[in-house]
Amino acid sequence: MIPGPAPARTAELRVAAERAARAAAPALLAAFRSDMAVATKRDAHDVVTEHDRRAEGVISEVLVGLEPGSAVLGEEGGSTGGGRLRWIVDPIDGTANFARGLAYWCISIAAELDGEVVAGVVLDPVADHLFAADAEGAWLDGVPLRSASLPDEQATLLTSFPVQHDVDLLGDAAFDLLRGVTERYRHHHSLGSGALNLVHVAAGWSDATTGFDTAPWDVAAGALVLERAGGWFRGFRAGEAVLPSHLAPDYVASGRGGAHEWLVEQVRAGSARIADEARTARPA
Repeated sequence: MIPGPAPARTAELRVAAERAARAAAPALLAAFRSDMAVATKRDAHDVVTEHDRRAEGVISEVLVGLEPGSAVLGEEGGSTGGGRLRWIVDPIDGTANFARGLAYWCISIAAELDGEVVAGVVLDPVADHLFAADAEGAWLDGVPLRSASLPDEQATLLTSFPVQHDVDLLGDAAFDLLRGVTERYRHHHSLGSGALNLVHVAAGWSDATTGFDTAPWDVAAGALVLERAGGWFRGFRAGEAVLPSHLAPDYVASGRGGAHEWLVEQVRAGSARIADEARTARPA
């Protein structure tokens, strides 16, 4: 087994991610709530702007400049480079919000070394909040974070669910899950940024969060911040637990002290259902 990196090394990677996020933020803030061209990707609900691509270029340039020879996995540019160190980048997590002028979007950058996420940054440019984590802990604007979760019946659940893609994947089960969440949780909010949902749970502002069919850039940084703040993150693929969990498409996460057993089982079952539906739809 390859030994984990020294804490000082993870701090260096955290600082590099912070610098890259800060470099991209001013242009995004200038563009926010302005007229912009919007294109679609997977479907009409999955949007991208020219600012996503430009921001990813800025971030990648800073990261590779600070860590020559590192690889970058970006939502817009795919995978480039090679080596033990890989940066996992979402230049705008919550693009639909960004494009419509809703102030719930962020920049998410994680450092993955030998397959393990060891540092992460989620920058909320509008609120000017920097969530960060490395081997030594998690911080919000330099102040240590400690998450906490209330019991289900008192808890607030953050999601980006259900969007059309969830309905395509789960069918009527998506609405069954929504009904169950409504019955069991005091509040639930579909906000449109998985990374911000995770770090808001890490900050103790909410209790739990979940998502289906996500990508590593959606969760890698936020999951680390949450875990370093004392919470937990569980990933599933085809109903089975996945390690490392940031590579799992389906997940549920909570602040310290939360069990959320019903939600965990629902996500596990939904994950299995998605895989079963995919197998059924695949041509023989």
